[in-house]
Amino acid sequence: MNTDRHITEILRLAAAQLEAGGVYCGHGTDNVTDEAFWLLCHALELSVHDALPDVYLDAGQQQQVNELVAQRIDSRRPAAYLTGSTWFAGLPFLVSSDVLVPRSPLAELIQNKFAPWLNAAAIGSVLDLGTGSGCIAIACANFLPGCNVTGSDVSLDALALAARNADQLGLGERCRWLESDVYAGLQQECFDLIISNPPYVPDARRETLAPEYLAEPDLGLYSGADGLDHAARILMGASRHLQPGGHLLLEIGESAAELQNQLPMIPFIWPDFERGGEGVLIADRGLLEAHEHDITRWCQHRKDNG
Repeated sequence: MNTDRHITEILRLAAAQLEAGGVYCGHGTDNVTDEAFWLLCHALELSVHDALPDVYLDAGQQQQVNELVAQRIDSRRPAAYLTGSTWFAGLPFLVSSDVLVPRSPLAELIQNKFAPWLNAAAIGSVLDLGTGSGCIAIACANFLPGCNVTGSDVSLDALALAARNADQLGLGERCRWLESDVYAGLQQECFDLIISNPPYVPDARRETLAPEYLAEPDLGLYSGADGLDHAARILMGASRHLQPGGHLLLEIGESAAELQNQLPMIPFIWPDFERGGEGVLIADRGLLEAHEHDITRWCQHRKDNG
């Protein structure tokens, strides 16, 4: 009896299994069909950028797909951790459980070379704070070929992975990896652009997150009672590490409304995204310097009140 099945049928079955298994799609996909497609392509060593071939899968190939789909359901780990890779800003990245799965809306800004908000020609140096897999830093190096990039992190495992990603994309010579807790390891260095997707999830939200998020490192997710502990540290020191005319791009996602509520006097720019996402602020050095007193007072208030 012939048990071969067309690849599109296997895709539909995989998506149905993921749906029935209650998986959460939020790490590069937003629906079970796309999630099934990524898993199927990995199992069969197909490109995720091409249409599925018009082929039938034999029993062995079907088993490869089924095993990976079952692992996704049973473990509730993001697909990228199971495949060991993902895509960000159109570039391939190695991924491990030492880092967050790349998914920032900053990819859209980087691919657009930050237009219309920044002049790409004026960006000669970039600092990516909390670089993780290196995806943001490396994407900046790729789309801004005239710039040199520093990616910093407190995790040596993350930095090692970032270096591997830069090397495999041929960008290692323009990327530097530095162990640093925010600005602590930078001494007096200044940059044309500081960009960061730091932790911004309020601590209490842990209880409501899908298991897929709980599989990611706490170090990359949680940031105090209101989700703004890391943002405060970054805002506090940014102007001292920006060149004249330099900019800060800071993603704080769901905590953006809270930041605006706490610092209503600072007119940050909040760009919209065509491909989804929110909560990225843009501020130039001049704005940060003009509101240095407000930021300092805010940070001190946070410190005094725990």
